Amino acid sequence: MRFSRFILVATTCVGLAACGDTTGEQAILGGGAGAVGAAVLNADPLFGAAVGAAGNVLYCKTQNTCN
Repeated sequence: MRFSRFILVATTCVGLAACGDTTGEQAILGGGAGAVGAAVLNADPLFGAAVGAAGNVLYCKTQNTCN
């Protein structure tokens, strides 16, 4: 279980670090990170993708760290 959590954290960090240049790219990268994280935790990957996409777009737009 520890390794699964490590993979989740690493995937999330990589997904958020790679914000993307456009809103679409940000949503795709965040969605991918969320789907992988949900799959690792045996949760619904579709829900994880939705949360990841929204979270990455909001983070990049609000913090102005990506563009």
